[in-house]
Amino acid sequence: MAKRIQLVLNKDVSKLGKMGDLVEVAPGYARNYLLPQGLAVRTNPGVLKQVERRRELERQRLAELKQQADVMKKAIEGAKISIAKQVGEKEAIFGTVTTQEVADAILAATNQEVDRRTITLPEVHGLGTYKAEIKLHPEVVATVEVEVVAA
Repeated sequence: MAKRIQLVLNKDVSKLGKMGDLVEVAPGYARNYLLPQGLAVRTNPGVLKQVERRRELERQRLAELKQQADVMKKAIEGAKISIAKQVGEKEAIFGTVTTQEVADAILAATNQEVDRRTITLPEVHGLGTYKAEIKLHPEVVATVEVEVVAA
């Protein structure tokens, strides 16, 4: 079996890695595809230092994003979210409460913008209080009580 070659990716390569990743590939794959296409460069001490520096910057950026998500979680969780809906018989609402309505209510109550796609809401078919989860970061989830009231 041939010795594998270490390369650093210049661009994202499907099923291999992302830009800046240190990968080991077969010599033929490196020689015939990755290097001629400019998708990767051979490793040397200078390139390895650049890779480590990029990783450190990425770690710092991710830590900063998590810190921002924590601050946002504190601001959102204390808020009282109320959504008015038209009501029919037996306190059943017309339609349902959408994640966009919850996002708009959070923006109005806390001045914090939340992407509707990060909100997980249970099925809402009547008046009452429901818990919505908002995924602000892979490690940070805020829980908000959403009160559905008659309009």
